[in-house]
Amino acid sequence: MWRVPRQLCVRVARGGKLSGPRHRPAAFMSTLLINQAQYAWLKELGLREENEGVYNGSWGGRGEVITTYCPANNEPIARVRQASVADYEETVKKAREAWKVWAEVPAPKRGEVVRQIGDALREKIQILGNLVSLEMGKILVEGVGEVQEYVDVCDYAVGLSRMIGGPILPSERPGHALIEQWNPVGLVGIITAFNFPVAVYGWNNAIAMICGNVCLWKGAPTTSLISVAVTKIIAKVLEDNKLPGAICSLTCGGADIGTAMAKDERVNLLSFTGSTQVGRQVALMVQERFGRSLLELGGNNAIIAFEDADLSLVVPSVLFAAVGTAGQRCTTARRLFLHESIHDEVVNRLKKAYAQIRVGNPWDSDVLYGPLHTKQAVSMFLGAVEDAKKEGGTVVYGGKVMDRPGNYVEPTVVTGLAHNASIAHTETFAPILYVFKFKNEEEVFAWNNEVKQGLSSSIFTKDLGRIFRWLGPKGSDCGIVNVNIPTSGAEIGGAFGGEKHTGGGRESGSDAWKQYMRRSTCTINYSKDLPLAQGIKFQ
Repeated sequence: MWRVPRQLCVRVARGGKLSGPRHRPAAFMSTLLINQAQYAWLKELGLREENEGVYNGSWGGRGEVITTYCPANNEPIARVRQASVADYEETVKKAREAWKVWAEVPAPKRGEVVRQIGDALREKIQILGNLVSLEMGKILVEGVGEVQEYVDVCDYAVGLSRMIGGPILPSERPGHALIEQWNPVGLVGIITAFNFPVAVYGWNNAIAMICGNVCLWKGAPTTSLISVAVTKIIAKVLEDNKLPGAICSLTCGGADIGTAMAKDERVNLLSFTGSTQVGRQVALMVQERFGRSLLELGGNNAIIAFEDADLSLVVPSVLFAAVGTAGQRCTTARRLFLHESIHDEVVNRLKKAYAQIRVGNPWDSDVLYGPLHTKQAVSMFLGAVEDAKKEGGTVVYGGKVMDRPGNYVEPTVVTGLAHNASIAHTETFAPILYVFKFKNEEEVFAWNNEVKQGLSSSIFTKDLGRIFRWLGPKGSDCGIVNVNIPTSGAEIGGAFGGEKHTGGGRESGSDAWKQYMRRSTCTINYSKDLPLAQGIKFQ
């Protein structure tokens, strides 16, 4: 039997509330990793045996104490004291007060502070990447890359701080001008998931800050140490600039904190990253108070390889998209559609490539594949493999739990399913790839779009006409539409997000900054007359 661990992030419980993490009994406790010599580097991030999980200008926390665990060996790392409801109330009040200061800082000056945050992250990039590997479980190069992504967004936001704004529009009335004015929304709540515990916060935080907002962060309970470590870095920058620490607040927690943020009218925008199931509940709670939400939810992403595809690109792209982060990215490739003329060859090449994947401790530099985040994820993996078999699928590679400490499973390839098999339409956060044959473009484009989510998609072809049909209105219905590259690994310069059950939110680049601001159309009369629009006479 698999022991059910702490939840991956907030989840739905009875009564519509967001429930929090489960906890291991004391019998499971052993010496904390932070107290072992080989993990002494954790203290360089300001971490200790028990950490305060609330920051609003000062550190504290009066909630429950939780322990976070290393997915590679299921050993306890350190403890975090979470926020109580009283802590949350105090933090929101301080954040709202801090906004009065921050909103008055000119945008380019706000950009300068964000630049300093990026520089501070650069200085800690390797050690923070190590923590991501240790607590989340992704391989070191991905852990470091995630911190780099936050740094990149900071760099991007610095330039954006001198560019955000609206146009001056021509008026139909003489002596009048129309101005589009953009202002910060105020307090941005940010709830992030376990799988990108640094980058997703960075996407939101850096852009929200230069727009003039203050941020309140609740990370996943299972990656609380990462939330604390990142916040300590930011807090130092704010302190050095003599700014209120509550500009970037932190409330580690579970059910009560997540629900409070969703229902709180003082949270002007709530950015939520997580499952579609929980995202739906969040959206309903926010909409009930006519608040604004930014949702980044699930993805059931597909790669399509046509008969003219360059297989030297297809195989490594599929390998990275399906196996990277042990299948725990929202952009992970979960469906692979192969033209019937190349199906068998690609499957054989994939099996050989899968057999060469280097498995090990995620913080070892030569490893390409680490553990799933929790034992619950392992259980879900096994359930999905069994369901695939019941629906007629054949496991041609993997399908089992690895015989080693930690939450390791074999990366898995399944063939023989119908394109509309229920398991293939279910997002399982695990490295399972379902492979299908197709005959023509029309049917495979339809198969790509038939799932409820609409995050990422990619085709491999040399046909220029097909490429532009794929990008057009009858092509992919996803928010990310790629050609000859994997479904995962998006750059920060473009807006990131998806359609349908993925939530519709956009973060990071392009004009995603508009999500964090409110727009006013301002009409200015600089004449001595009072003409009315549409030529109306009211005399």
